[in-house]
Amino acid sequence: MRAPLVLLSLIALLPLTNCAVAAVGAVGAAGLAASKDQTIGQSIDDTAASNEIKGRLISESSSRFGEVDVEVAGGLVLLTGRVYSAEDRTRAEGVAWTSMYTQDVANELKIEQPGGFFANVSDEIISGRVRSRLIGSGTVKSINFNVETYNGVVYLMGIARTPEELRRAAEEASVVGGVKQVVSYVRVVDEVVRPAAPTTQIPVSPSPSYQSQPDTSYDSQALPELRGVSY
Repeated sequence: MRAPLVLLSLIALLPLTNCAVAAVGAVGAAGLAASKDQTIGQSIDDTAASNEIKGRLISESSSRFGEVDVEVAGGLVLLTGRVYSAEDRTRAEGVAWTSMYTQDVANELKIEQPGGFFANVSDEIISGRVRSRLIGSGTVKSINFNVETYNGVVYLMGIARTPEELRRAAEEASVVGGVKQVVSYVRVVDEVVRPAAPTTQIPVSPSPSYQSQPDTSYDSQALPELRGVSY
């Protein structure tokens, strides 16, 4: 996470944040995984991939990749945050492909200068509010959704039981104060879906999926660009 010290104080205010989930320990995490519409093994693999990729990025250069966030759901790795150059953006995606659990990579990294402490905290607050709305929704199974926010753009990951549930989750996120856009990388249960190019239309029909393969050369021209559905 980009501001771990602040998140310690936010856990009490923001229900079911990623950090709060981590705090419950292995037994609690297994219980949460069991209630999701995916196997415990898949949840463990996603957690392992996230920790592995984060660790490799920081080990390579904490100054270059310290503001890169990594979320993994169903083998899909989402990179958000900022880096300082196109080379760093490509390199971060290459590192994401090095995990044996990675099935696809969505690179949403921005090439920008450091955003500062308060910008990061604002994004965490937005994520917490989005999670609260999903939890309070009677039509969305909130535990199936991961939420990440960067510069006011909310990224949704995970599993939806139906296309209608996916649309409803995006609508819930879109009404939260401070949200500029909602981008979905959510996949529908029993469907192998690769999200289509961003569009402002709601609802968006899922398009056929394909599995991208890692390019070990990490050539920016060779790496596939996975884009989410925008709301």
